[in-house]
Amino acid sequence: MRLYEVVYIFDATLDEAGVDAKLEKFHTILTDAGAEIVAVDHWGARQLAYPVGNHKSGYYVVAHLEAPPESLAEFERIVKLDDECLRYLVVLNEGEPTTGMSLVSEPRPGAAEDEDADDDEDEEEDDDDSPPEFQGGRGRRRRHEGPAIVLLNYKDVSTLSRFLTEGGKILPRRTTKVSSRFQRQLGTAVKRARYLALIPYMRDHEA
Repeated sequence: MRLYEVVYIFDATLDEAGVDAKLEKFHTILTDAGAEIVAVDHWGARQLAYPVGNHKSGYYVVAHLEAPPESLAEFERIVKLDDECLRYLVVLNEGEPTTGMSLVSEPRPGAAEDEDADDDEDEEEDDDDSPPEFQGGRGRRRRHEGPAIVLLNYKDVSTLSRFLTEGGKILPRRTTKVSSRFQRQLGTAVKRARYLALIPYMRDHEA
């Protein structure tokens, strides 16, 4: 048995009762195959970061389940056939909560600024995974220490947005000064969030 997380995006015209009926249908396939539903979190209807088909909004649900890997094949086949499920994502759960929150540690006392950091430090390892805050011009940016991110949740739009440019691209390490491990985690999280229409692929610059 492994712990999985499933994020569903249903047609926003469905009410909570209609979504529950869909979930019961999907999850019965899993429980009949020996899985256990651990948690179900209704986020409700919200606007999509970009249109999915002809839909500009969707009803989000996040579910945690313990299941044998072989039980997912039939489950995913049925979900794909449902026209009212706009999109879904199944991933191994590494401790992410069902909410859109990342896990952070307590701020370290007496954390100092990393002053006068330049682009030459891009290849240096930085074991601190704290989120960056910037000040100064483009060529000379200083980073203010913040609480270290223990677990980056790909559903945490506010935190992910801090690592994206105005055009929607991921900021490079020479700017953020995070570790290479965190940068890899960030790339995976952003790809998942984009697929789930939580963040756009490109920012719309039109007023």
